[in-house]
Amino acid sequence: MKISRRAFTVAMAGAIAAPLVGVRTAIAADKVVRIGYQKYGTLVLLKGKGILEKKFETIGYSVEWTEFPGGPQLLEALNAGAVDFGSTGETPPIFAQAANAPLVYIAHEPPAPRGEAILVPKDSPIKSVADLKGKKVAFNKGSNVHYLLVKALEEAGLTYADVEPSFLAPADGRAAFEKGAVDAWVIWDPFQAAAEIAIEARELRNGEGIVPNHQFYLGTKTLVDGHSAAIDVVIEAISEIDDWTKSGVAAAAAELSPSVGIPEPVLVRALERQSYGVKSLDASVVAQQQAIADTFYELKLIPKKVTIADAVRGGKA
Repeated sequence: MKISRRAFTVAMAGAIAAPLVGVRTAIAADKVVRIGYQKYGTLVLLKGKGILEKKFETIGYSVEWTEFPGGPQLLEALNAGAVDFGSTGETPPIFAQAANAPLVYIAHEPPAPRGEAILVPKDSPIKSVADLKGKKVAFNKGSNVHYLLVKALEEAGLTYADVEPSFLAPADGRAAFEKGAVDAWVIWDPFQAAAEIAIEARELRNGEGIVPNHQFYLGTKTLVDGHSAAIDVVIEAISEIDDWTKSGVAAAAAELSPSVGIPEPVLVRALERQSYGVKSLDASVVAQQQAIADTFYELKLIPKKVTIADAVRGGKA
């Protein structure tokens, strides 16, 4: 069944803005920073390595980690005060900002366009993005791959209305993909790498040349306004894990595979496609993110225009 753009907008806004029951709404007096992470990007590696815990001890803070299946779910928790800091791809914070979530862009990693892709089964008759017309495509609603799908369809001369979206979180998307309930799956690493290795899923189109696929680090206004020292330590720890990982991907994968729960070959492939070098947002990155927000507004996928620069730490870039 096709879901209308208006229905998607309402559902997404509601998902981001919906309150979670029984959560704290600010960092407690015990100085615990609650970090949301995914099986994607640097934070899962940081958790596995244990660098941040040691750094926090020196300034009287501690950390709690919570795993989320995707960026939209993580930002729902951030909006509700269940986490203070986390990382997502490009699209979730745009939907969250459109739903008035009080998030702040803190930093980002360089583009990693090969770290997300449209996949089809290895024996699928679908040979190009143009062949997706009228087909059912699975992806996590409001995630970074949503924009990849929009831009890949545009490149192929199609529109978002030419496919039938099936909004599924990664685990459900993989299940639907394997049993043939969907024709294609738009997904990011390490789920992308896992499907390529385990079931020989075939890449139809990755993000190269059409989307940057940045990883953003985001926090609550409470964290940013009142705990800048803690933020600086987190970014310092991320920088260290970035440097350590890019200095030897295979060695990093071998060491961290058991602690992050990702098979070593999958982790190697995903890390090879990841980018490293955390830094603050500059005007170019803000402009790229703004272009995504404007595209979604034009497609009526978000209910209002948003200004990315208004949510950047330290003011407009």
